[in-house]
Amino acid sequence: MGERQKQLLKLLRGSKPGLSVDELSKGLEITRNAVRQHLASLEAAGLIAAGPTRPSGGGRPQQLYILTELGKEMSPRQYSWLAQLVVASVGREEGVEDMGKRMKEIGANVAHQIRNQYPGLTTHKEKVEKLAEVMDQLGYNARNAMLPGGEAVIEADNCVFHTMAKKDLEICYLDRGLMETFTDSKVEQNECMVRGGNVCRFKLKPKD
Repeated sequence: MGERQKQLLKLLRGSKPGLSVDELSKGLEITRNAVRQHLASLEAAGLIAAGPTRPSGGGRPQQLYILTELGKEMSPRQYSWLAQLVVASVGREEGVEDMGKRMKEIGANVAHQIRNQYPGLTTHKEKVEKLAEVMDQLGYNARNAMLPGGEAVIEADNCVFHTMAKKDLEICYLDRGLMETFTDSKVEQNECMVRGGNVCRFKLKPKD
């Protein structure tokens, strides 16, 4: 798969309703014809499909394109070491009743390991920015933002535990433990992809 096609899939991954040829052309900074060629290749591979149409202000409706289930699974998801941590920890404590609590503890342990690599982080803003960067490297396709009221937010549209979370939402507590400990924050999740959201969105408020 070419770099442009990877970028195209990334754009579609960030837009649940889908994107038009014009929007993809603008986002990739290539011609509409080039976009159509990439779409044809990806559609033939079963990675994208024609989605709904959208009114275009009196003209011909715009065709939107969306990721197929196979296309979603093509997203970079760094299961390896995170999944191993989960399986090894739970395996040592079979029959744990409060799985959410256990997942949160694992996330906190992971956060301690990662934070040790960045001893220079002091402000809450620096911690949130670095965590978003780390999560993006792990495959979450994460980014940090700021709400109008000044609250820090991390959004991710490629949950590395998506398949596991569809079976058991308790796995999501690992992410919360990671975020809370790494950034010294109280974390509130107000959107979840498994529950039908476009992204997983977390608000991070400093504990102090």
